[in-house]
Amino acid sequence: MIDGRKARGEKKRRAIVEATLRVIERDGVAGVTHRSVAREAGVPTTASTYYFATLDDLLIATLLWVAEEVCDDMLQIVASGGTPREIARSLARAVNENRARTLAEYELYLLAGRRPELKAAAHRWLDLAVETARPADPVAFRAFLAAVDGLLIQGLTADVAPNEDDLEPIVSFLICGRDDSTPATREQ
Repeated sequence: MIDGRKARGEKKRRAIVEATLRVIERDGVAGVTHRSVAREAGVPTTASTYYFATLDDLLIATLLWVAEEVCDDMLQIVASGGTPREIARSLARAVNENRARTLAEYELYLLAGRRPELKAAAHRWLDLAVETARPADPVAFRAFLAAVDGLLIQGLTADVAPNEDDLEPIVSFLICGRDDSTPATREQ
C-alpha cells in the first residue's frame, strides 16, 4: 500500500516540474524562479523550495522529466514499426502545434552547455533512447537521433516550419539511405 502522504508529495513534485516547463514555454529559462513556478503550479513558494532547494535542482528535475517524456513519445513510434511518414508527422507536430514546448525543451537542453550541473540530465534522454530501443547498430541510431535534433532545430528557426510532406523524404533517407517517397532513378 502506498503511503498517502508520499503519493501526494510525488503528485505535488510532478506538478512543480510540469509548471517549470510551462514557465519556460512562456518566459524562457530566464523566467524560472521558485515564485513563478509555484504560481504556475498553484502551490505556495515554500512547496517549490521544499522539493527543489535550488533552481538548478528544479531545472535538473525538469530536464530529466522532459527526457523521459521525449523518450516515451519516440519509443511509441519506434515500437510500432515507425514508418518514415509517422516519424515525419511527429517531427512536424513538434515544430508546428507543439512549437512552444519544443522550444522550451531545447532551451533547457542547451542550457546544459553553460551549466555543467545540468549535463548529466541533458544526456539522459539519449541514453534512455539507446537503452530502450536497443538498436542493432547503436552508432547509426545515435546518428539518426542527432539528425532528428538538427531537423527540429532547423524547423524551429525556419520562417515557415516544415510539414510532414517536407520531412518524410529526409526521414526516409536517414532510415533507409534513400528517399522512399519518390521513384528511384536508374544509373546509366
